[in-house]
Amino acid sequence: MKLQLVPLHEKYKKHLSEMMEEWSVSGERIVPFAIARYDYHDFEQYRNSIENKENNGPLVPDTTLFCLDEDRDIFVGAVNIRHYLNDLLLLNGGHIGDGVRPSERRKGIASKMIGLALKECKKIGLDKVLMVCDKENIGSAKSIQNNGGILENEIVVDGVVEQRYWITIN
Repeated sequence: MKLQLVPLHEKYKKHLSEMMEEWSVSGERIVPFAIARYDYHDFEQYRNSIENKENNGPLVPDTTLFCLDEDRDIFVGAVNIRHYLNDLLLLNGGHIGDGVRPSERRKGIASKMIGLALKECKKIGLDKVLMVCDKENIGSAKSIQNNGGILENEIVVDGVVEQRYWITIN
């Protein structure tokens, strides 16, 4: 499986729609939050709104990329990279949010996608990143650990135990 992170381009309109429809039908929360923030049915507005270019309240500048499986020509997930952390993201959010569409889970995609996201983080000047996941999400924790994530601590946010991992980028 050949994966790459790509920005949302017009040629990926169908890819986006298929992935988001699958997620919607599943009834699961779509992650990263950045890809669910706006209505993907209005493609142009969605594409123009998906990234935050400036510091805006709880949001910091970010980059959203979609994970393309080149062999099958489908989106298998997405990452949202926050360029720096504010107090809220330092506590519970981190630098990278990632999600794999329901039908593509348990195939190692998240680990590979995080590895690709770390390369993007390096390009924007980050040498250490924070990733956070629910303690109950064992698959997510393993994907973070597979990329060098070291558990710093666990915190409780809205009654949910969150694990905070730091990854040093080589």
